[in-house]
Amino acid sequence: MKRLPIPSLAAVLAPSLLALAACGQPEAPPPPPVPEEVMATVAVEPGVPREMLARAVDTLFTREGIGETRAVIVMHNGEVAAERYADGYDAETRFTGWSMGKSVTSVLIGMMVADGRVRLDDPAPIDHWQRAGDPRGEITLRHLLQMRSGLRHEEKAEPVYESPEVRMLFLDGRDDMAAWAEAQPLDHEPGSHFQYSTPTGVILADIAARLLAPDGTPQERQQAVAGYLDARLAGLANMPSLVAEYDAAGTMVGGSYLWANARDWAHFGELLRNGGSVGGVQVVPRNWIAFMRSPSPQSPDYGAQIWLNRDSGTDRNFLFAEQGPESLFGAIGHLGQYVLVSPEQGLTVVRLGKTDEDERPALVEALAELVALYPVR
Repeated sequence: MKRLPIPSLAAVLAPSLLALAACGQPEAPPPPPVPEEVMATVAVEPGVPREMLARAVDTLFTREGIGETRAVIVMHNGEVAAERYADGYDAETRFTGWSMGKSVTSVLIGMMVADGRVRLDDPAPIDHWQRAGDPRGEITLRHLLQMRSGLRHEEKAEPVYESPEVRMLFLDGRDDMAAWAEAQPLDHEPGSHFQYSTPTGVILADIAARLLAPDGTPQERQQAVAGYLDARLAGLANMPSLVAEYDAAGTMVGGSYLWANARDWAHFGELLRNGGSVGGVQVVPRNWIAFMRSPSPQSPDYGAQIWLNRDSGTDRNFLFAEQGPESLFGAIGHLGQYVLVSPEQGLTVVRLGKTDEDERPALVEALAELVALYPVR
């Protein structure tokens, strides 16, 4: 009988090896289950898979190199989808919005435009700018709102103690911040150059005080603006915790020092998402919110005291133009304060905490991941 050849070990194992190769690498183990206390911070029906949202929120509190997150609120279609606080903070804690206050100041100015107190393209009502031969008389309210006044207001200049916002807030300008900001000369023709500027927010707040309390004492200026803010915004927009700080001249520090709890910052985002309307009440005209969301002629990623999710053509990375919808916009403050608003997703996201500049990219990435969970409608 003819002996059949004995197959090699490779031939015997080949089918099994091919099968393993076809399967590729072994699948990664599933992530550990979400702790119950983390799941409890997310609504039962948050508009996306509950566990995915819980993990995205948890990332904002636990990812390395992201800074310290103290509060997060996610609202979807007007309902709270998630709400979480770090130890030591809760729903009653007021947080400073830093530059998010600029967006509140813009809404305040929008109300005054709607009242007929001031017009967008008239020269800004700063008396000493209107003297004959002063080129600052060409600065309009629109220029100020879109950060293109041309004033010498370089932000984050070096050394830090000579930077305009530091000098105004803490050094030679602190007692009368508006007078200091308005006294700066022009570096550019009004309207021709974008320069992000905290002093501009104070100039806008000074304009509000000039309109509400002409020739008023510091106390009268403060009372007039605080009363208007309470009656026209905080009360109608369901933001009862909203308070502002004022300098010794009675000017609201409209570029940086407005405080509110996390829920009220979320209510502010909802006001913007709904075109200035709350519960059927038009708190600020819809066309004003549209103006805030329209790009500044000198900076495509900035509107009227608010940031837009668009490519700036610079190295700014405050938002995520390559990932999120172009219609997304946000109030953004120093150290990683965010109120993100995405009308096409029915979404408002609030993040409050402390994140240094070198950690901001990691924070922005985590916020982008959370926003991306929700579909564009």
